[in-house]
This record gives sequence, structure tokens and C-alpha cells, in this order.
Amino acid sequence: MNQGALIINGQAVAGASRMGVIDPSTGEEFASCSKASASDLEAAVAAAKAAFASWSTTPFAERSRLLNEVADEIARRQTELATLLTREQGKVLAESTAEVEASVAFIRHLAGIELHREVIEDSATRRIEQHFRPLGVVAAIVPWNFPLLMACFKVAAALGTGNTVVLKPSPSTPLCALALGAIGMRILPPGVLNVITDQNDLGPLLTAHPDVAKIAFTGSTGTGRKVMASAAASIKRITLELGGNDAAIVLDDADPVALAPALFGTAFFNSGQVCIAIKRIYAHKKIYEPLIAELARLANEAVVGPGLEPGTTHGPVQNRMQFDKVRRIIADARSAGQVAAGGEAADGGGYFIRPTIVRDARAGMSLVEDEQFGPVLPVIPFADVGDAVRQVNASRYGLGGSVWGADTARAIEVASAIESGTVWVNKHLDFGPDIPFGGAKESGLGLQFSAAGLQEFTQKQVLNIAKS
Repeated sequence: MNQGALIINGQAVAGASRMGVIDPSTGEEFASCSKASASDLEAAVAAAKAAFASWSTTPFAERSRLLNEVADEIARRQTELATLLTREQGKVLAESTAEVEASVAFIRHLAGIELHREVIEDSATRRIEQHFRPLGVVAAIVPWNFPLLMACFKVAAALGTGNTVVLKPSPSTPLCALALGAIGMRILPPGVLNVITDQNDLGPLLTAHPDVAKIAFTGSTGTGRKVMASAAASIKRITLELGGNDAAIVLDDADPVALAPALFGTAFFNSGQVCIAIKRIYAHKKIYEPLIAELARLANEAVVGPGLEPGTTHGPVQNRMQFDKVRRIIADARSAGQVAAGGEAADGGGYFIRPTIVRDARAGMSLVEDEQFGPVLPVIPFADVGDAVRQVNASRYGLGGSVWGADTARAIEVASAIESGTVWVNKHLDFGPDIPFGGAKESGLGLQFSAAGLQEFTQKQVLNIAKS
């Protein structure tokens, strides 16, 4: 099989040209793969459309069995895929291994959920049922921070509910998605799963394509607006997981030393490149200084380096554009004398930035108002918890958030006032395939995961049947 080939209609396709893939730990090209043309995209959509008739009527048990075979093969190739993921994405090998394992778990769980018809009424005069019918071709568009996991759960949700898929990964992390497509090519019927790549030039054609029935997109809010606009012409169904600026509120009764490792870990996981990572901390003045000191200590102890190197705790930022953006943010904070720890960036070579703690941050700063998506964390002091909640809710984002404190009942009360799709209490980043997940405000539209998320990949149809 052509290495790094497109997958179209059950075949490895060379594509119109090749494109390089950069290793973020060196800043240099380490591999190449096929790049699709507009005609390749047309072929992929046509293949998915043709395969839909048969796949949508395939019994659920068979669809589930085949998806579990895909999960089995991913599990068998865990070491290979984790290494490939680290090379193209940059995260440390332990995190890549966890992503492969999560990919398997998500496929298995979602492939085990069958959406049964629901009886709404069964009276003497009528029977009313709700059915869940597959939509057709799903365009699954995934970003570069979790390129395998996001591809797997979108594909599993779409295929498990009887749809077919055209998967488009990020241009900077195409290899794991192409590997997933190659696995699917050997297990799934032709045309059920197609994978194309681009350099951000084919997205508008895919999202506006008349034969695409649904778009499942994860990415920035700005791009999400464009996707939503593309979908409008034919009223496509859409699921959008967009930007997040998750806030953690640390109350005055919290133990800052005890909580700091959890706060630090969920802020700097994958070098801060997580949509629902902690992006800003609001800490009560009573515990502010000891919390800053402990976060700074953890930042100074971090081992930053290539993800395949033993002992590395934090890998590079994934791409040059994001690297330059985070460096500008840190430079602004440093000029104001607010960098409590970290901030150093490598000259040349890889895209390495040490975990950075910015103290005395305030409303109005770009670092507080906008999503940094990198290893830099602002910590904002507050005296009144009501004011902290107001600052948190002033954001246009609402993906996730958390509240930390010794009095759980009080923390729950504060959490209930936060305007986010998910709010955790005394933890953060706890999610799974059985838990509905979606954003509020400009952080997204629709749900993912669980039966509720699978319903987003179907048309609800009501049958209203008269009884004689």
C-alpha cells in the first residue's frame, strides 16, 4: 500500500501531490503523505454516498462488530501508533499511548450503543413512536491536538448510527488519520470510511458539498463560524466543538499546596493544547500567594523536550504558528513583570516553551480574554466570589470550568452559576464516551458522546399511527 495514501472507496489513492509533515520537536520535515485535490474530494464524497444505502441498512450488530474489529487493530498497533502520534503531534509518549488507549475505549463504547425506537404514547386510539434514522454522508473534520482520538470518536459515532464518513484531518497532523483509514480499509466495506488530506484548501468545498448531510467539526470558533455559514445553504446538520477558555475558581477554603498539582496537570496537559484544559485560574486572595509559589515550583520542575525522550514531561507546541502566538503572549506578560515562572522558548529547532505562570493577571488582558492554547497560565486574584463568577461568565466562551474548595456544597453552589457546558467540582478534565459533552455560547453547538451525542448523527422521525 502507498504509505500515507488517501483512502477513497476502499482503495489507497496516491492523490494529486505530496505534502510534508513537520516534527514539532525539530521543526523539520520527517515524513510526507498524499495531498488530495478537489477531484479526490469529489470521489471520496461520491464513494461515501454510494456506500450509504448498504451501510445504513446493515444490522446494528454487524456495524458494531466491524467497529470493534477496527478497535482491536488499533489496540494491536498501540506502540506504532503512539510513536507516530508523538512524531507528528509532539506530545510525550505516555500521553500518546493514553490517546491510543482512549481511542480504542471510545470506539468500543460508542459502537455498543444502539438507538432503539422510543414509544411516546401507546393509547387506545394511537401509537406514537420516535425513530432515529441515519443522515447520510458525514464530514468529520478534526484538529491537530488530539488527531487520533477525535477522528476515532467522530468516525465511531457516525458509522455506528449508520452514516458513512469523509474524514479530513489537520494538515499538520495527517498521519494518524490516514493510518486509521488504512485500518478501516481492510475491515469496513468500501466507501464507508474515506480519508482525504489538504493544506486548509478543501474545507470549504467539503462543508458546502450538496451530498454531505452533516458536519462534525472540532476547531477554533472563527473556523466554526465559517463551517456554520457553509452548512446554511442546504441546512446541514452540524456538531461544533469550538474554542474554550476554561476557568478554575479556587475558593478561600481550598488547600493551595494540595490542589496545585491537579490544577497544574490539567492546565499543562499536552502542553496546554487541550480545548477543555484550565486556561485561567481565579484564586482567592487568601490563598493566592502560596498557590502562585506552588504552581511556579511545578513549572520550574517540568522537563521540556522531545516527546520520545525518556523523562520528558512536556513536549513542544505543535506548530510554528501556535509557537509564535504563545511567545508573543509571554513577551507581553514579561514586559509587565508578571511572569512568575517559565516563559523560556528554544531558539531555532523545535517549538519548545517551558510551562509559564503569569501572576496578577486581570480582566481585559488578551491572555485572560482569549484562548491561548499553549503552555502559559494566567492566575487572577479575587476577593469576592460573586465577582469571580461574573468575570468567568463575561467570557464569550463556555466549554468547561471547575470550582475547587473544601466545602463541597458551597463549591457546587458556585459551580451551578458558571455558564459552561461542563463544570467540574474539585477536579477538571474528567470526561468519557458515556458522558454527554458540548459547549455553551461560542464554544460550540450540539453534543458529543453517550446516546445523546449519537442522536446528533440521526434524523429523529415521529411515527403517529392510528388505531381502529
